[in-house]
Amino acid sequence: MTKRHGYALLAAVLTIVVVVSAAIYIGVTGADDDTKDQLSASPRGPRNSAAPASAGTWVGTWSASPAGAEPGTEARGMAGRSVRNVVHTSVGGESARITLSNLYGTQPLTVTHASVAVATASNNPTAAAGTLRRLTFRGDTSVVIQPGQQIVSDAVRLRVPHDADLLVTTFSPTASGPVTYHPHARQISYVADGDHTEDPSGSAYHEQSPYWRYLSAVDVLSNETDGTVVVIGDSITDGITSTMGANRRWTDVLADRLRQEAGAPRYSVVNQGISGNRVLSDGRPGARGGPGANPSGLARFGRDVLGRTGVKAVVIALGINDILRNPQETDPRRITDGLRELTRQAHARGLRVVGATLMPFGGHRGYTPALEGVRQAVNKEIRSGKVFDAVVDFDKALRDPYDPRALLDRYDSGDNLHPSDEGFRRMGQAFNPADLKGSSAAEL
Repeated sequence: MTKRHGYALLAAVLTIVVVVSAAIYIGVTGADDDTKDQLSASPRGPRNSAAPASAGTWVGTWSASPAGAEPGTEARGMAGRSVRNVVHTSVGGESARITLSNLYGTQPLTVTHASVAVATASNNPTAAAGTLRRLTFRGDTSVVIQPGQQIVSDAVRLRVPHDADLLVTTFSPTASGPVTYHPHARQISYVADGDHTEDPSGSAYHEQSPYWRYLSAVDVLSNETDGTVVVIGDSITDGITSTMGANRRWTDVLADRLRQEAGAPRYSVVNQGISGNRVLSDGRPGARGGPGANPSGLARFGRDVLGRTGVKAVVIALGINDILRNPQETDPRRITDGLRELTRQAHARGLRVVGATLMPFGGHRGYTPALEGVRQAVNKEIRSGKVFDAVVDFDKALRDPYDPRALLDRYDSGDNLHPSDEGFRRMGQAFNPADLKGSSAAEL
């Protein structure tokens, strides 16, 4: 063979390689999203492709703190039942993953199937067409969560809208002991007998539930959101007196503002309120040496705040229950020292902290002039700038100007402590989004 013929043959071979490679590339990348989803789905199952590598930021779109063990579930848990949790998103994204918790369990929790879907409508257990995704955990559809532990699912590709309801469904075939739950969801979820995790229809879900069970977080991969604001609080943050299923907590108002207002930081908002929560004291002791129900802000801060996805800033709205609930804390310095310790922990992670003043409770059955004095002293220290990086003055925003010891009537739910829907809206409006920006202070 001559040198000229050798070069010609080599050029021909290279041409063939380039053409074949291009054809393979076009065949793969030319498939639409539906085709790519179907590649890893079983013929009869829902689509479930692992989320591809993509530009974006993982942030929390929803979260709820585990608050205790659900009464009446000590023996069987939710054995043989499908739990369809309904949760509301603060921001959208292109992929999703969930966190399941067995924090208050005393036995291993086996989940054999789990799914996520966009609800067809608010407060509805039916999945929108084409949105149901099977969830896996390290590649398996089944997972065992040990007592006191939690697990994060693999990511799935799913277009998650903002300000929408998601359906997160789990099925546990065997008895698992106490169910880890969040009791004051202010949202109706659903339960069905048997394994209906992959049913798009909600027809099997005859039982309604006011709880969130097992589920403690939903994260999304977002191209429009830079991070997460975590709000730790008590029943006022939990939204215990807000309208059921209407998403009118003050944190919902703040989430809408951060998404819509020009100049606001593009952060999601996740709500880590637990009704009855205190800075210093835990609630009831746990069973068999397990964690106590309603752990204090100091006890749960690492898990419920620092452990959330993509945290950029923290909002702390705690302290009123330390004053009102037994054992009543009558030394304001202990409360502010506890709040300052939470700030210190956040600063150690480089997080900015915004703290809230304590709102009035004049007229409440627990009110006394002495306890009002403690509240005023705590607020004075908060306003001094020696506790947090910035302050949202909920007290000033909601109090009656003619009786500063009490809530203004239209902001009062009727119990002289918890806000009405209008009060929650006012709280969300009182927040200055610019306070969430910037670096944390080195020392306070």
